[in-house]
Amino acid sequence: MALAPAATSADNSTTLSGEGAHVDAPELRMFVMALFFIFGGITSLNDVIIPKLKELFTLNYAQAMLVQSAFFAAYFIVSIPGAAIVKRVGYMRGAAIGLLTMMAGCLLFIPASASATFGVFLMALFVLASGVTIVQVVSNPLISLLGVPSTAHSRLTFAQAFNSLGTTIFPIAGSILILGSLAKVSAKDLTGAAFDAYRVAETQAVVHAYIGLAVALLVIAGVVWMNRHRLKGERHDGGSILHSFDLLRRTRFGFGTACIFLYVGAEVSIGSLIVNYLKQSTVLGLDDQSAGKLISLYWGGALIGRFIGSAVLRTISPGKVLAFNAAGAIALILLSANTSGHLAGYSLLAIGLMNSIMFPTIFSLASEGLGKRAADGSGVICMAIVGGAIVPPLTGRLADASGSLAFALLLPAICYAIIAGFGIYARRPAPPLA
Repeated sequence: MALAPAATSADNSTTLSGEGAHVDAPELRMFVMALFFIFGGITSLNDVIIPKLKELFTLNYAQAMLVQSAFFAAYFIVSIPGAAIVKRVGYMRGAAIGLLTMMAGCLLFIPASASATFGVFLMALFVLASGVTIVQVVSNPLISLLGVPSTAHSRLTFAQAFNSLGTTIFPIAGSILILGSLAKVSAKDLTGAAFDAYRVAETQAVVHAYIGLAVALLVIAGVVWMNRHRLKGERHDGGSILHSFDLLRRTRFGFGTACIFLYVGAEVSIGSLIVNYLKQSTVLGLDDQSAGKLISLYWGGALIGRFIGSAVLRTISPGKVLAFNAAGAIALILLSANTSGHLAGYSLLAIGLMNSIMFPTIFSLASEGLGKRAADGSGVICMAIVGGAIVPPLTGRLADASGSLAFALLLPAICYAIIAGFGIYARRPAPPLA
């Protein structure tokens, strides 16, 4: 990476300078892992509020997936400006800015509930995701920096395990708080003033959950700001952030960026369909809350896989591991789509285990050799997370057109096939950027 050997000064701040070395700061690694936990958990709550808003606003699958579009569109719009902010103010201040933006997004759920308007919810989600984007632009290159370069794949995968811990815990709490009342009354049974009152009352459950998150984010942002001088001597490439896109001419980086787009799109599409998929009588026939709680198995598989993967990636080529996991995801999709009952349901949930190492491995493989342009590369790659805004609505349209959620899984399967190809292509180390 671009920042180099660390020296701990008398004021307890870590000094960075030079080329191609690393920072040995265990306490900062724990801080970054906490950031992964937070933005992972908040992102996974989308899977819980999708069935809630689908019912309250009587949406079809394609419309409900606009929740993911609003959230992940922020990555496309904010990633490059976010990288520019990080280059200007540094990692720690950038993290604080991102956390405060996330807090503002959470608070926007208050007027969204008061208006009971779907579009206002989408705006709140966009602002929330803008903050998540900035935090992620900080977190990915920083965790790669905080250790020796040779174990960057393993370290980023281990950090992503904390992301998965958040995505495992948050859906359980969210299902209880947000989905608990859906089984009691159906919006389809109400009209007029009764329907409007029901919609406002039910959206309050969403508001209460996000207000709690806003308070927590404010506290964490305060802690980060108090440690804003913790890293000294950061060096980033001084060129215009708009020049970041020339990195896409580097074949490995361009291919990897495309695979981030496809991976996030596939992962989010499957996660967004889990509740409705498991509710089907041909699968598990569950109610909303029970199906929502099982989302944690999908993300929990990623949690377990990332702890295992962080060890495996120290001994086996990351590209080969990526190709193997992508092939495993395709196999599980085919199994789920062509069976019924518990086998169909739990094979879909098991895809989380295959997803486990994909994002960090694709990220680190694509970013290999970028040196002092790591922040630029992170901004471009984070833009590609917009796949979560584009692939899920297309998957929803496939479900609406075919009348089959199982058939709609064909699109994520195609995404995984291309990712497997990237794993094979990037199985060897990349040369440094000239």
